[in-house]
Amino acid sequence: MAPTDIDDLRDLPRGNWVRLRTLVAIRWVAIAGQMAALAAGHVLIGLDMPVLPAIGVIAMSVVANVFSLFVYPGNKRLSEREALLMLMFDLLQLGLLLFLTGGLNNPFSVLILTPVTIAATVLHLRSTVLLGSVAIILISGLLQNHLPLLIDGKELALPVLLQVGFWVALMIGAVFLSVYARIITSEMQDMDEALLATQMALAREQKLTDLGGVIAAAAHELGTPLATIKLVSGELLADSTDSADLHDDLMLIREQADRCRDILLSMGRAGKDDLHLRRAPLQTVIREAADPHLSRGKDVRMTIAQGDGREPVINRRPEIIHGLRNLIQNAVDFADATVELGTIWTDRTISLRIADDGPGFPPSVIGRIGDPFVRRRRDGEDRARRPGYEGMGLGLFIAKTLLERSGATLTFSNGGAQLLSGKTGGAVVLVSWPRARIEVPPAEESAALGQNRPFA
Repeated sequence: MAPTDIDDLRDLPRGNWVRLRTLVAIRWVAIAGQMAALAAGHVLIGLDMPVLPAIGVIAMSVVANVFSLFVYPGNKRLSEREALLMLMFDLLQLGLLLFLTGGLNNPFSVLILTPVTIAATVLHLRSTVLLGSVAIILISGLLQNHLPLLIDGKELALPVLLQVGFWVALMIGAVFLSVYARIITSEMQDMDEALLATQMALAREQKLTDLGGVIAAAAHELGTPLATIKLVSGELLADSTDSADLHDDLMLIREQADRCRDILLSMGRAGKDDLHLRRAPLQTVIREAADPHLSRGKDVRMTIAQGDGREPVINRRPEIIHGLRNLIQNAVDFADATVELGTIWTDRTISLRIADDGPGFPPSVIGRIGDPFVRRRRDGEDRARRPGYEGMGLGLFIAKTLLERSGATLTFSNGGAQLLSGKTGGAVVLVSWPRARIEVPPAEESAALGQNRPFA
C-alpha cells in the first residue's frame, strides 16, 4: 500500500463524509417536532406566546430545506464550509425560536446541543469549536434575554437558582458532548482506515501468491515448445556443415533456447518454492517471512526449542507471512545488533518468539501496542521516517490483525529475553497458534515436506 493512499484518506475533509439529504432529513424531523411542541403549548396547555413569529421562524427552516432540495441533488456531499453553514443556520434558528418561547425556561432548550454534537462528528476541530462557541454565547444570552412564557397572565419561570444550574448544565453539556462525540468518531475513523490498510496489505500479499502461480504455470507450458526448438535446431545443426553462416545462426538459436530454458526453470522454481506453495514446514514459513530483512545489517538468528514430535507442517497463508514479516521488520528496525526467532511446538500449540536486543517498548506505549496510529516505540523517536504505512503506526496493527485472523494470540513484553549473544533482550513478541488451526493434517504432510528448503 502506498503511503499516499492513507494520507489522502486522512486529509479528506470531514464534511465531505455527510450527504445533504442526511442533514435535510434531520431538519425535517426538527421542524415537525417544533410545530408539534408549538401547537401543544398554545392549544392544549394554553400558553400565551407569539405564535405567528414562532411559525415564521419555523418556516425559515422549511424554506431552507426546500431550497436545498431544489438547488442541489440529494446525494450531494457537503463541503466543510457548507456543512458548517447548515449547522450554524439550525443553531441560530433554534436560538431565535427559544428566544420567542421562554429562553432557558423552555425545557426544549436542551436541543441546542444537537448541532454541536453533529458538528463534532462530521466537521474539523476548528469548525466544531466555532459552532460550540456560538452555542455557548446563545445559551448565555438566553439566560437573561427572552420573551416570557405566560399562562393566565402569569409568567412561567424557573427559580433563579435552577435557571443558573440549567445554564451551567447546558454549558458543560455543550463541551462534554462535543469532546466525547469527537473522540469516539476519531477512533472509529482511525480503525476504519487501519482496517482498510490491512485489507490492502493482505490483497497485495495474495496478488504475489497468485503471480507466483502464473509464473510457475508459464514455465511449465513454455518448456515443451522450447524443447522442440532445441531438438529441431540440433538436427539442423548436424546438417549445416556446408554453410558456416547457417551453422553460426543455428548455434545462436540453440544457445538462446538454452538461455530461455534456464530462465523459465528459475522462474518456475521461484514461483513454486517461494510463492506457490500452500503448505510448508514451520521453519520454512518463518524463513520466508524473515528473508527480506536478513541482509539489513542485523544478525537475525533462528533457534529451535523443539517440543513434541517432528516439526509441524503448516498452511502457508498470506496473512501469516505478511503478519510475521511486519513483526520481524519492527524487531530489526530497533535491534542494536541481534534479533532471535525462537520456535516451539507442543501437541496443542505452535509458538514463535521474536526478541531483539534494542531498547524495548516504552511503558507509555506497551499497553496500546497493536492499536492503529500508535506512532512511536522508542521514547522521543519519530517513527514517521519509516517508509509506507508503518510510518503511521499501522505496521504492528496490521501484523496483529492478520495474525489474529489466522487464529494467533500475540503478547508484547519487555526484558527477560536472554539472547545467544549474551545480551538481555529489550522487546519480546510471542505469537501462539492452536496447532489445529494452522497445521496440515498428517496425511497431507509428505507432499509439502519434500518441496521446501531448510532454514539456513
